[in-house]
Amino acid sequence: MAAALLVVAMALSAAPAASSIDYTEHDLASEASLRALYERWCAHYDMARDVGEKTRRFDLFKENARRIYEHNHQGNATYTLGLNRFSDMTDEEFSLSPYGRCLTAPVVQRMSADGENEELHQQEDDASFNLTHGGGGATAALGAPPAVDWRGRAVTRVKDQGLSCGSCWAFSAVAAVEGINAIRTRSLVPLSEQQLVDCDRADHGCNGGLMTTAFDFIVSNRGIVPEGAYQYMGRQGRCRHATAPPVTIDGYRKVQPFDANALMSAVAAQPVAVAIEADAWEFRHYRGGVFSGNCGGRLGHAATAVGYGADAGGPFWIVKNSWGPRWGEGGYVRISRNAPVRQGVCGILTESSYPVKR
Repeated sequence: MAAALLVVAMALSAAPAASSIDYTEHDLASEASLRALYERWCAHYDMARDVGEKTRRFDLFKENARRIYEHNHQGNATYTLGLNRFSDMTDEEFSLSPYGRCLTAPVVQRMSADGENEELHQQEDDASFNLTHGGGGATAALGAPPAVDWRGRAVTRVKDQGLSCGSCWAFSAVAAVEGINAIRTRSLVPLSEQQLVDCDRADHGCNGGLMTTAFDFIVSNRGIVPEGAYQYMGRQGRCRHATAPPVTIDGYRKVQPFDANALMSAVAAQPVAVAIEADAWEFRHYRGGVFSGNCGGRLGHAATAVGYGADAGGPFWIVKNSWGPRWGEGGYVRISRNAPVRQGVCGILTESSYPVKR
């Protein structure tokens, strides 16, 4: 916790600039101007579309462009939306894509009816690590700083899992391990998601996985190698040996579910892997601000909570995504902490865990 006290909200007022393309009402004024906007969008995101596909997807794109513009000009939301590389996809396409579905099973099924953890998954032998619930609960949160942002110290650059690989679980777990390793060693080392995709047989590579089983693999494998020694390919391949010093962890803990103070306490100490809902139209078109809209209907995505704070839009979690730096606020989303339901906005309070490193 002492280390976290040094990482307060100095950077919160300077969130990364949104990176979707800008447009005005003049771009929506006619079929010709909308088609020009679509061509500009295709070039910006390097989207290869043949004539037939462009004709079909143009209708989707122009409807999305109009909906986004209407949302942004209503003036009563704490977040904005923007055109991004998902803007000519149907809801069903996105929901079934590796971006929208990359956890192997609904993690909520692993909770008992009253919301308690059914078991504590951890590898530690030292009795001092045997906590009933990770994060310390509401009492520990009373000592947490009002704002924390691990970016710049314990968070590597935003990465991209790619359109064809459902590996969000690996990116979420790796970001959490990168974080605790940087905190313990004072060295921020990007680590290899591809090693998990290829070698973690308890998970399913590009067909999904879970962060907790990824942590288990890293423990049993005696570490995970740096990204440069085992580079990401966006597809599953044969597991290979990499000759590089691995980064190790000693196990992991789970955060008490449905407890915002418990998650706050955990994030105050280190980046935390979280499962979220992310298949809704509003979430995938998020551009900036404090998101409080529709996230989706299931915990199908994984990301990493790397801080929290508050501004004029209200209190929020800072969440690192794996959809590349041209989504959201430079690859991040600020999810509202003002939750009307116990699972939190986007289900962020339902299932979270973090690696332990002595």
